[in-house]
Amino acid sequence: MDFTNPLVYGTPCFLALILLELSYSKHTEKKDLYHWKDLFSSLSIGLGSAILAALLKTVTAILVFTTVYELFNPIVDGVRTNIMGWQSFSYAWYVWILCQLADDFSYYWFHRQNHMVRFFWAAHIVHHSSDNFNLGTAVRNGWFTLFYKPLFYLWIPAIGFPPEMLMVCLGIESLWQFQLHTKYVPKLGFLEKIFNTHTMHQVHHSKNLEYMDKNHGGFLNCFDKMFGTWKELDDNIEIEFGVTTPPDSYNVWNILMHEYVNIWEDTKKSPKFKDKFMYVFGPPGWSHDGSSKTVKQIRKEMREQAIAVTDKI
Repeated sequence: MDFTNPLVYGTPCFLALILLELSYSKHTEKKDLYHWKDLFSSLSIGLGSAILAALLKTVTAILVFTTVYELFNPIVDGVRTNIMGWQSFSYAWYVWILCQLADDFSYYWFHRQNHMVRFFWAAHIVHHSSDNFNLGTAVRNGWFTLFYKPLFYLWIPAIGFPPEMLMVCLGIESLWQFQLHTKYVPKLGFLEKIFNTHTMHQVHHSKNLEYMDKNHGGFLNCFDKMFGTWKELDDNIEIEFGVTTPPDSYNVWNILMHEYVNIWEDTKKSPKFKDKFMYVFGPPGWSHDGSSKTVKQIRKEMREQAIAVTDKI
């Protein structure tokens, strides 16, 4: 069975909604929501990402997901059966829901590792590199994440979900993620208890220390709550969007590559292989000499300082 990826229809809507938000913002108090050079960079990166994604879709869908599906779900006596013994999943409506949940679980870990492993962060930082939060930023996706993202989803066809079903679920996830990048949607009451919402995603794009590395979820927030990465928006904290080490220009290639350059320069700081390895695959901010620190290290130091001050009092 074949299905059309929802992004085929979503992409024209993305451009229309960006234009609508841009136009509306110029007539409200959010006149500075968009900056032209930044928007042009985002759209250029988004266009490149869309072209590359279209080229890689065949490889991902046919050579990767389908190969795994066929390998782990051979046809036995005319019935496709998983190697663990159960019949591979059908296209029933509840299977679609289960597949979407599996997709969201994988997205959480894929997204979280993009923030925890510097080599992945070098690709993902592109999406966070703008200090604006708008629908234009939503399409500012790093090109190199496309090469390793499928690895986080291989288990889904392996246990019996059809690869074309997974591809549709991935498309639905992308549609949800796009619309989260707007300031015009307030907190949504009861829905905040279940879904990853617009205000939660503002937290995720913040470079405020208390917000960094939080809210990695796709369309649900339950995995963030289960694994300790959920954070609610505090109306008393003024959000600063972007990253602590932004690119120094609007040049597309510089935005895509600047963190890889930083990694290369950092590996030269120590002759030890272990240190070089950590500069590449350790958490962002790690250093062998303490010259820079990870988010966890900074938070730990701040807690210790607060405790020391309290003890003195």
